[in-house]
Amino acid sequence: MTLRHYILLFALFFTNWLYAQNTRFSASASKSEVATGEEFEVTFSVNANGDRFSPPEFNGFQVLGGPNMSSSMTSINGSMTVSTSYSYYLMAVKEGTFTFGAASISVNGKTYKTNPLRIRVVKGRPVPQGSSRPAPAVPQEDFEESQPEKLSNSLFLRAVTDKNNVYQGQQLTLSFKLYTRVSIVESQVDKIPDLNGFWSEDIKNTNQNVEWKEETYKGKQYHVAVVKQTILFPEHSGNLRIDPVEMTFIVRQKAPARTLMDEFFGTYEDVKYKVKSPPLTVRVKPLPTAGKPQGFTGAVGQFKAEASLDKKELKANEALNYTLKISGSGNLKLIKEPVINFPADFEKYDPKITDAITMNTSGASGSRSYNYLLIPRHEGDFAIEPVRFSYFNPASGRYETASVQGFEIKVNKGNPSENVVYSGAGKQDVKLLNKDISYIKTAEPDLYKEGKEFHGSVWYYLLLLTGPLIFAGALIYRQWDKKNNSDPLKVKSRKAGKIAARHLANAQKQLSENNSKVFYEEVFKGLYGYLSDKLNIPAANLNKETIAAELQAKALDDRLIRQLLDTLDLCEMARFAPVTGISANEVFEKAKNIIYEIENKL
Repeated sequence: MTLRHYILLFALFFTNWLYAQNTRFSASASKSEVATGEEFEVTFSVNANGDRFSPPEFNGFQVLGGPNMSSSMTSINGSMTVSTSYSYYLMAVKEGTFTFGAASISVNGKTYKTNPLRIRVVKGRPVPQGSSRPAPAVPQEDFEESQPEKLSNSLFLRAVTDKNNVYQGQQLTLSFKLYTRVSIVESQVDKIPDLNGFWSEDIKNTNQNVEWKEETYKGKQYHVAVVKQTILFPEHSGNLRIDPVEMTFIVRQKAPARTLMDEFFGTYEDVKYKVKSPPLTVRVKPLPTAGKPQGFTGAVGQFKAEASLDKKELKANEALNYTLKISGSGNLKLIKEPVINFPADFEKYDPKITDAITMNTSGASGSRSYNYLLIPRHEGDFAIEPVRFSYFNPASGRYETASVQGFEIKVNKGNPSENVVYSGAGKQDVKLLNKDISYIKTAEPDLYKEGKEFHGSVWYYLLLLTGPLIFAGALIYRQWDKKNNSDPLKVKSRKAGKIAARHLANAQKQLSENNSKVFYEEVFKGLYGYLSDKLNIPAANLNKETIAAELQAKALDDRLIRQLLDTLDLCEMARFAPVTGISANEVFEKAKNIIYEIENKL
């Protein structure tokens, strides 16, 4: 093999390796600092189809809702991109700084993990104990495992669909329901089904409180709550299995009395109990072949279509917009681009797709719009033919067609220098269109001796390698920058010195203008703001005792701490009375040296 073959093989291998690195699994929070009793959202996102998602433990927080899973697909120039997110609504319970561990997910057999997520909780409103909302994770104490036969009829999960016999592509609603006749202390979702064979999207519950209802099942009365709801669209026919959802509960049960007081007042114990819903099978019928219209693009549901045009008369080389809007209920997000016959003389661009779709217990409904940018290149009278949008209606069991009106368009003469004109049937004489079409060159071409041209040379392949190397460098820098700036508290602490320098620069300006009162105020603000950012303490909670305690905990010597506190006292006194015994320049230099020493030691 020649050198160029080795270089080409290396470039191909390196490009494939970089492509494999494009899978990203990340964690984010709507707020990095919350107060006790405050609600916020944590989201885990992956830009691929993943399975076996495992969330971290949310110790110190209550889970108000979740996991809510949503999936989206984007097609750009024929390249399909899939992304999935899992979100939880949490409420802070106690003060402190908490770190959520890494969530994990499997993509194409490889496990990906998120970076840990840090949340700071400050004092807010008190959180009532014994809240009825589900807790985030089962405590780690060794509770006695309950015998399944004791609780199996009093606490269980069911998977319920609004339809069990559907057509391929027909939407159905899946609900996982919890039935209980016992007291639940805490709960945790252990595993959610992969829903293989379905395109799915979760119904997001905006109500943070669990809604309990009374329901009679097999002759017994139960408290029932919906744990999770999802809209499903079968991707192929056959008997499709819905795997179980698995949960762990802490159940409070009456325990045997051991003493006379127990017999009088009663005693209870908390037991751990794992529950798994029975699997469910959905029968999916194939779409009938009889009566299938030509141009059917897979739409299943009940739809209507309409078209609009922003102008019906224009000049050549001007743009117009044609919009086709499909609305109704069904698999709107899975509808392929319809076939529209535009005049051959019109230059057509890929459509901009706009969705206005809502997901609720009734299914997916709304509209999808295709907006086409068209540019006629010649004058004349043209027509956009009527569009026939075909879909399968499960309610009637037949294919139906929605007809969309056509349009007559008049194109007037435009600027001749910006138009393309063919003279005669031979189409040999061509005028320039914005200088992008040139005459055919008839002179002899320049010829090169084989092996002497740049294309195919060693330098050519070396130049090819620079692209992947630059991309790898950018990828490494991006990961470093993301890791270096992922913790807002560390970033704030790192930039504390720069913010303090601004205040000191302003103080020096006030000193040169002999404005001593504002000078001492700026020095005081600079020191206090610096300490607030450096120690990660809100300015409202910052005082000299807190400053001294935090600096001593970080092993700073007492001499430096005394200098700092003396300077703060001096600046505070200078706001009310003249300072004697030390000049303003000495105070300024002293403040600069204090910040310099703290920066070097922390």
